[in-house]
Amino acid sequence: MAKSLCFALFLATTSRNLFVHAVTEDRWYWYQDAQSRLNTYLSEPVNTNVAKNVIIFVGDGMGIPTVTAGRILRGQLEGGLGEDYRLTFENFPYLGLAKTYNVDSQVGDSAACATALLCGVKGNFETVGLDSHGKYDDCESVSKSRVPSIMDWAQKDGKWTGFVTNTRITHGTPAALFSNSASRYWEDDSKLPPKARGKCQDIAAQMIDNMPGKNLRVILGGGRRHLLPENTADPKLKGYFGKRADGRNLMQEWKTQKHDLDAKYSVVTTQKELADVDHNNTDYLLGVFSYSHMNFEMDRDDNDEGEPSLVDMTRRAIQVLKRGPEGFVLMVEAGRMDHAHHFSNARRALDEVHSLDDSVKAALELISPKDTLLIVTGDHSHTMTIGGYPKRGNPILGKDTRPSDVDNMPYTTLLYGNGPGYGVAGSGQDFHDDAGGADQHAAVASRRQDLSLVDTTASDYIQQSAVPRKWETHGGEDVPVYALVKILS
Repeated sequence: MAKSLCFALFLATTSRNLFVHAVTEDRWYWYQDAQSRLNTYLSEPVNTNVAKNVIIFVGDGMGIPTVTAGRILRGQLEGGLGEDYRLTFENFPYLGLAKTYNVDSQVGDSAACATALLCGVKGNFETVGLDSHGKYDDCESVSKSRVPSIMDWAQKDGKWTGFVTNTRITHGTPAALFSNSASRYWEDDSKLPPKARGKCQDIAAQMIDNMPGKNLRVILGGGRRHLLPENTADPKLKGYFGKRADGRNLMQEWKTQKHDLDAKYSVVTTQKELADVDHNNTDYLLGVFSYSHMNFEMDRDDNDEGEPSLVDMTRRAIQVLKRGPEGFVLMVEAGRMDHAHHFSNARRALDEVHSLDDSVKAALELISPKDTLLIVTGDHSHTMTIGGYPKRGNPILGKDTRPSDVDNMPYTTLLYGNGPGYGVAGSGQDFHDDAGGADQHAAVASRRQDLSLVDTTASDYIQQSAVPRKWETHGGEDVPVYALVKILS
């Protein structure tokens, strides 16, 4: 009984949707809440069947501090204190932790972390779809180190497969689903080093030429530049051209492939075109909505010619894939979360958490947990921390309610261990730069900048950091894994 009560109290002190002064949080509140939730968990049936469908949601860079801050911000935006809010996926009954190191790196990168997550095998830093025999930038090592992904296994079982991302579709995380590359940066053939040309394929070409890429039923994201030849203008972004040096137009080749299969297919590039897709009459769907990465949700033009949201793409992907008679496997990535963290821009990163959570909610409206396993996780963390001693309900993007006891100046609850915010207050970053392409020089100051008159809740505010870097790094701590399944035996 004592063990059950302790466990119940632990559950009760997690989180719950409350509004300011809605109840008195005395001992009886916590006892009742604990017993209620303990009863719920104990009444869950034992699941022994195999899931027909699997949806994996990946928050790129979504470590525990990001989940916590995202939860608090959403609760505060909805009028509550924030700390007691629960994101949709935080209601899932199963929770664990995953280690994120790479074979050769204490702190992982997205491509190698995605290989571990989606292929079940840890690899080396900045390689994708390879085991430890695959060496970075070494084409010769690829042939002996290729590993299959969850998409290979699903397709062998006759399941329909696909992915959704708001990064480039050839970026580090989605690439692990369909490619094997000694460098995550070999997104098109122009990126291949001379010694690899003619021996190793670029990531985009593998998606079109090889299994499981060519059999993916749904591909939705950004990055047209890696699919188009260098003499072909981007159809939406004036003055920009493709990057491919081999003259291949992979979007056209994809269409030809599906036509030759006598399949029903759609190629879309705008929000309206995606909305107009007849999912009941679509076997294959390719949507490439931007030249490079798609916009942050906060910056997205919500009009017919603009980009769809992560929610829009998730919903349409599930509607198409549900037609698979043997079930489906879908990966959904909120990839721009990672980029906002690299900019040390917590506001945009947390907004991407909300976008991911809304996508989970949309999925739950379309599937049944009786035959579908839902997993929500991060691939790695970031150096963002939640610190100080702010009072309950203090704005999570705001300043601590007490100043520093050393310089007597205010500091924000959210800070970064390193990044472009060293000695800097306010904005100054171009949030439309590609990942890794920012050329922002962190200002090195002899003393910390006074934030007294700075609006740290502004969308463009760059959090301060302890160590100057042009580009904030990943964090090495474990990431949470949430799971929902209710398959009745």
